[in-house]
Amino acid sequence: MFTTIELFAGAGGLALGVEKAGFETLGLIEIDKDACDTLHRNRPGWNVICEDIANITELDLEGYFQLEKGELDLLSGGAPCQAFSYAGKRLGLEDARGTLFYHYAVFLEKLQPKMFLFENVKGLLSHDGGKTYQTMLRIFRKTGYSIQKKVLNAWDYGVAQKRERLITVGIRKDLKESVHFHFPKPHDYKPVLRDILQDVPESLGVAYGENKRRIFELVPAGGYWRDIDPEIAKEYMKSCWNMEGGRTGILRRMSMEEPNLTVLTSPSQKQTERCHPLEARPFTVRENARCQSFPDDWGFCGNVMSQYKQVGNAVPVNLAYEVAAGIRAALEGR
Repeated sequence: MFTTIELFAGAGGLALGVEKAGFETLGLIEIDKDACDTLHRNRPGWNVICEDIANITELDLEGYFQLEKGELDLLSGGAPCQAFSYAGKRLGLEDARGTLFYHYAVFLEKLQPKMFLFENVKGLLSHDGGKTYQTMLRIFRKTGYSIQKKVLNAWDYGVAQKRERLITVGIRKDLKESVHFHFPKPHDYKPVLRDILQDVPESLGVAYGENKRRIFELVPAGGYWRDIDPEIAKEYMKSCWNMEGGRTGILRRMSMEEPNLTVLTSPSQKQTERCHPLEARPFTVRENARCQSFPDDWGFCGNVMSQYKQVGNAVPVNLAYEVAAGIRAALEGR
């Protein structure tokens, strides 16, 4: 059995996909208590470390996880991206000090896993003019890894959602002759909402206010603000009416014949709405979880807004599985 440790684990979307690919999870670090409760609830046997990662990186990680340096097969996770105060100047870990990524890099340096999986938003490529990601890559290489990177759309991998993620995979340089990783090939069929919104179990959710609900009832499935009376749209949009651009996220109602747009951390955001195709309401927590390819028996803890946030921040399970399966094949020499 291949082993993994995950950082910034959240509600477990990435960890569940990695587990499905055949990895044994030795530890998951997460600071949010509700997300930790979610992990405990669904996997009582997992070693969930509900702690600020800054307190863990100061420890003897080999002793803490009972591992020899270089023994761990995979380090996975995705640190929230922050600008680096010394980007590109020192070309080492000092460039990232004070950021969450720094702690990911410390784990890499101390444990020297055979491979790592680092996922993040596509926007990281252009963050701070691209300097942030380039500094990350320099640190990865200096820590001893060769790098492969690619933007993957979850919709290509059995997820009924358009969600692009930047996937960075590292192979320890002493293994590069024997370990060869290949990014997963897109599936032939790409699911739409009709495939996943049948017989969804009841769950927590929120409703629109009465006025917003009445306006959304005017919007056809697959439509947005341009598809209703301009006077009603103008009154609803207020200052947004005069903004440039298509503003296609405003009063946006999904269709059963398309994938969902990127699942967000809140059920309702004025400029990025995802109204249910058949009813004038936001998606429920469980419907969003289906859009993220979580199984129905994966429960979420905390209040309704915390659950929405956990689901919205997660890596789609099916996407995580596809990448992790490729990592396992690489480790097996396939």
